Amino acid sequence: MPINLKGRSFLTLKDFSKEEIHYLLDLSRNLKEKKRSGTVGNLLKGKNIVLLFEKTSTRTRCAFEVAAYDEGAHVTFLSNSQFGKKESIEDSAKVLGRYYDGIEFRGFKQETAEILAKHAGVPVWNGLTDTYHPTQVLADFLTIQEHVHKPLHQVKFVFVGDARSNMGNSLMIGAAKLGIHFVGLAPQDLFPDRQLIKEVEVIAQKTGAKIEFFEEVEKAVKHVDVIYTDVWVSMGEEALFAERIKLLKPYQVNQEMIKKTENPQVKFMHCLPAFHDTHTTVGKEIEEKHGLSEMEVTDEVFRGSHSIVFDEAENRLHTIKAVMVATL
Repeated sequence: MPINLKGRSFLTLKDFSKEEIHYLLDLSRNLKEKKRSGTVGNLLKGKNIVLLFEKTSTRTRCAFEVAAYDEGAHVTFLSNSQFGKKESIEDSAKVLGRYYDGIEFRGFKQETAEILAKHAGVPVWNGLTDTYHPTQVLADFLTIQEHVHKPLHQVKFVFVGDARSNMGNSLMIGAAKLGIHFVGLAPQDLFPDRQLIKEVEVIAQKTGAKIEFFEEVEKAVKHVDVIYTDVWVSMGEEALFAERIKLLKPYQVNQEMIKKTENPQVKFMHCLPAFHDTHTTVGKEIEEKHGLSEMEVTDEVFRGSHSIVFDEAENRLHTIKAVMVATL
């Protein structure tokens, strides 16, 4: 059956079937090959896209802008508007939907993205909220396809750290949709919301996915194909650094954890930015305040042979392009 996603918003992978996600991955791969061949695109010619940002960004903003330009679209980056301040989200959505063919939103509340999608009348794409980060997960799965030489439904994948974060939630949902063996490695206090786990388990029963959670490193990482982690503190939660460091330090991805996988081909992934050294303002502050020069991943692993983080970062461009092309 042909896949047609035209006019659809992209807010969470819960809204998409296994077949639709695979379609987006296939399209991403085709668009990546097209860009690398130097072929000029026009699949978005005449389209106008607005990017709404409440949170700062490197990869999301750049990927959306370059992807749009690559296929002939025009982009407005909007970060200093009356959105949600002097004008309600609903009213802003109705105005922007009259001007633009598609809206990207990167911010705090998932509810904001949903209100935009309800009232804009054009596709809305979730560039990150506190609950979900679906465009990142598409890039992650494309990267796994490129580097782990087995079908996705045979992959064993472990997410290490704050498993209830937007990345923990989204990777778990995506894994369930595609039949992947997903393992969450975290302190129990940072397991995902129980209701979300129940929803995902229902999906997993249909796709053959396996969903597990462990607090013990040895149980979680043995024979995994991919180790994935993210920052211990999300944007807007900087006051939690001391608490999170104490809670998550035993879950740092280091060479010892890599060895415990018993898989010499295991891949390391991270959605970035990563605190693997002190070459950032925040990294220096953490070292001064907490005596920690590396946080969620060591520099040795981040720069080592198992790491595919920059291939993963590049794939944000190709998968975001696929989402826009498919929905516009």
